[in-house]
Amino acid sequence: MPAKTVNERVAAINEKIEKKQAEIAALEAQRQRLLHPITMRTVMSKAKAVGMSAEEIAERLGLDF
Repeated sequence: MPAKTVNERVAAINEKIEKKQAEIAALEAQRQRLLHPITMRTVMSKAKAVGMSAEEIAERLGLDF
């Protein structure tokens, strides 16, 4: 069995790096969600801050009361 060429070894290392970068990105997204959770209260307060009424919010959500 012949030894791998330098290019093959570099390609294997690049694949490992890409895999680890994807794992890091997923972990960073998890951290962001933990540090800045989106709750219904924050959504409603932001909607009210931009001037939306409860009726407008319900309409955008497709709710019929």
